[in-house]
Amino acid sequence: MELLINLIAGAVGGNVAGGVLKKFNLGLLGNSLAGVVGGGLGGQILSMLGAGAASGGGDGLGAILGSAASGGVGGAAVLAIVGMIKSAMSK
Repeated sequence: MELLINLIAGAVGGNVAGGVLKKFNLGLLGNSLAGVVGGGLGGQILSMLGAGAASGGGDGLGAILGSAASGGVGGAAVLAIVGMIKSAMSK
C-alpha cells in the first residue's frame, strides 16, 4: 500500500515541480514518469532510513501522509535532476 501511495504522490510531485520549474519541465508524460521513479525510490530510501517510524508507522494516517510526502518530494527531486541533465545536454 505504501509503495502505491509513493508512486502516485511521486507522479503528482513530478508534475507540480514541472509546473513550477518551467526550465526543467519534461511534459506531462515525462514529468509523470520521472515522478513515479522518484516517488518509488524516495519512499523506499526514506523508509530504510527510519522515516516510516517517525511518521507514525503502521497503517495509520501518519504513515499514509508520510508516504505521500516522501513520494512527492522524491518525484520532484528526480524531475529536477533529469531536467538539469536534459538542459545541460541541450547546450
